[in-house]
Amino acid sequence: MFRWQLFLGETLSLDKVEASYDAGVLTVRIPEAEEARPRKIEIGRGDETKEIAG
Repeated sequence: MFRWQLFLGETLSLDKVEASYDAGVLTVRIPEAEEARPRKIEIGRGDETKEIAG
């Protein structure tokens, strides 16, 4: 029996974890949570609108 433990942090979407095993290879996909992804916020001033990545 093989056991491996990995600590990944708190910005992951654990309810959407996917795992597959094919030809001796285990693939585990753990997506990043929506809250942790960068987002763009539009800031308007008068007749100007600028986009900020954050």
